[in-house]
Parts: sequence; C-alpha cells; structure tokens
Amino acid sequence: MNPRAAAAQVLQKVCGRGQPLEQALEHIEGQVAVADRPLLQELCYGTLRWEPRLRFFLRCLLRRPLKARDRDIEWLLLLGLYQLLYLRVPPHAAVAETVGAAAELDRGWLKGLVNAVLRNFQRRRETLLAAAAADEEAAHAHPRWLIERLRRDWPRDWAAILAANNERPPMALRVNRLRSSREDYLVQLQAAGLHARPLPHTPAGVILEQAVDVTRLPGFATGWVSVQDGAAQLAAPLLDLRPGLRVLDACAAPGGKTGHILECEPALEEVVALDLDAGRCARIRDNLRRLGLHARVLCGDATAPESWWDGRPFQRILLDAPCTATGVLRRHPDIKCRRRPAHVERIQAVQDRLLRALWPLLDGGGMLLYATCSVLPQENADRITAFLAEHADARAHVLAGPWGRVSGPGRQILPGEDEMDGFYYAALYKEGR
Repeated sequence: MNPRAAAAQVLQKVCGRGQPLEQALEHIEGQVAVADRPLLQELCYGTLRWEPRLRFFLRCLLRRPLKARDRDIEWLLLLGLYQLLYLRVPPHAAVAETVGAAAELDRGWLKGLVNAVLRNFQRRRETLLAAAAADEEAAHAHPRWLIERLRRDWPRDWAAILAANNERPPMALRVNRLRSSREDYLVQLQAAGLHARPLPHTPAGVILEQAVDVTRLPGFATGWVSVQDGAAQLAAPLLDLRPGLRVLDACAAPGGKTGHILECEPALEEVVALDLDAGRCARIRDNLRRLGLHARVLCGDATAPESWWDGRPFQRILLDAPCTATGVLRRHPDIKCRRRPAHVERIQAVQDRLLRALWPLLDGGGMLLYATCSVLPQENADRITAFLAEHADARAHVLAGPWGRVSGPGRQILPGEDEMDGFYYAALYKEGR
C-alpha cells in the first residue's frame, strides 16, 4: 500500500474516530512495505504535530471545505503540505506521490484538486507563512483552548511549553543496574556506534544523540536496557523503596515503572502491577519477561479494589494516574486533536476516584506517590490539595531536588526541561503506626 494513502487512513482514524495513533499505526503497518514504514510513521507523527498550522494553510488554499465523505483526501492534502514544509523529499516528488495516493484511496477524480492545492501552496508559500505567523493557532501549532489554558496556568512559561511540544522527542534509555552499570553500558553503546550521554537527575538514565530502532541497542532483547523518558525514571527512586515492602503499581501498563521498581529494590516482599485492560496487562508481562523480573500482574479496576485486593496493606503505592497527557505531546502529537476541554473535567473525576479508592489500601506510615504526565494544575496540584483537605490522615512530603519546580504539594517538570517530558509528582504519607 502507498505509505501516503496509508497515512491518510491512519490520520482519519486518529482525529476522526479518536483512535490512539500507536494503535491505528499498528493496524495498518502490515499493509505497507517494510522499507516504507519509517516514512509512514514520519508522515503520521509529523502531520499531527503541525496539524493546526497545516490546517490553517489548507483553509487558505481551498475555495470551499471538502465534503465529509472526502475526509481522507483532506488528510492527504495536510500530509502533502507537511512534506513540502518539513521533509527533505523533493517538492516534485512529494506532489506527484501525494497525487498518486488519491487514486489508491478510490478518489481518483480528486487528483486534480490535490495537485492544484499543493502547487498553489508552493507558489504562495512565503505569503502563507507570514499569515500563519500572525495567527495564534497556526503560529504555535496547538488548538486554541490548550494555548489559552497554558497561558493562564503558566503565564511565564506557556510559550516555551508550546515550543517544546513541537520538538522531536529525544530517545532516553534506562539501564538495568541488575545487569550493568550506566558507565559500562555507555561503553557498549559507543562500541555499537551509538553516541550517548548520561541523563541528568537519574542514576540509570542515558540519552541517545539520535533515535534508533531498539534492535540496535546492545542487550535490549535480554533486558539490559529499556526505553523510558527521564521524567518517568524519577518515579521508582521517589518511592523510597526498602527490602520487605509490599508495593502496588496502579495503572501500571505498559510496565516500565514496574520493571524499574524491581530493578531498584530486588528484595521487596511483592510488587503487584494492576491495570484495567487485559491487553495492556499482557504488555506488562511481556516487558517483565524481557527484563527477567517478576511481579504479580492483576487485571482489575483500581477504583474498585474489592474486586481484586486481598486485604493485605501496601507500604508503597504508585498511582500513575490517567491524565490528558499534555506533558508528552512531543511524543504523542495525536493528543492535540484527540483532547477537548471537556476531557479535563472528566479525567479529574477519575483521578479523584482513584485517590479515594486506593488510600485505604495503604498501610499506616506508608507512601502513595501520585504521578501524571500532564502539565495542567487541575490534574495535578489541585487534585492533591483537594485530597489533603478531605483526608486528615494524609500529609504531603516535600519533594526536593534539582529537577522541576514546586507546584502545590508536589513538583512539576515542564516539557523539555533537562530534556525530560512534562511530569508531576506528589508524595503523600499516611499517618499511623
């Protein structure tokens, strides 16, 4: 299948039907030649990253909006504009291949429209770029509601957040220190022709100068290293793990933090990894198997512990709560078109239910570490402040360190700071004992 036609179908599923990008890609990649799959991914991720800007150009170039049945052609035009603006594909080839993809989408009669729009953009390029710079959504390549929310929440940092969201994310690794030291693994990477350096604020983190397929990473298949952003690598150390503790990793899929917990403290009594979705639980098991580690993986609803909890308290709970993922837009640009303001309120309610449901499972003197990959205080500091007001037996532990900044009872990392994703952490201790 033509990778451009495939990309148009993927983008329609993502923004038209709300399907996550990774899932939509997984379903169609098998229909595309192996050699064309990197281009397919580039077209999908890049077009979604710049979609608000590309859509501005398209509105300027079309005399009238396309009909609903021609949404795939609309996406084909957007990814055609992406190629002309951001890829090194020769312009004539980008136009010709994109026009050809219209026929594969059974829209051959629209080939002339695709050709005319893309060539018109080439002629008007400088004028359109100047117009885009004067339009806020187009200039920042973000939906207006999110620009306004970030400006309100982060008046000094909102523009930097938006810029960081549009950057290509670095590839960060976590060295399994049960197998190797970070220093030794850096030597292995160098020997494999891969340039890397230590990741700040992490004892096991490494950042590659250039992203590569995991098959090129020394020892990946045998669990020597995992792909994990630096901000996510802070979770396990923040749990203050000690031998003999029982740990719950709630909302654990795909299991990166579960594996890191086990790597940090092999002498834990037990780690329970919980997730609602059976398919995601299978991913946890697969990741742990690759690492050669073991946890008790349960498929269950964290808001309904009575369906899976055995009544034995946990001394540590990691709640990596569902969120808007506004801190990881550079990795998941589909969030720009899949999130709406109403999602924030709905997700807040889920976060509150999770906190209330899991708190009784925590032993006296134990710690619950709340984490999100969001930058919105409504999902972070506001949730923890409200929880503390409701629970007299909860107290916040001040998280100190050279990373992030104080935000309410916890600490916030903004996207791009020290090459990390946007993350929030808050540590709550339970009175007792």
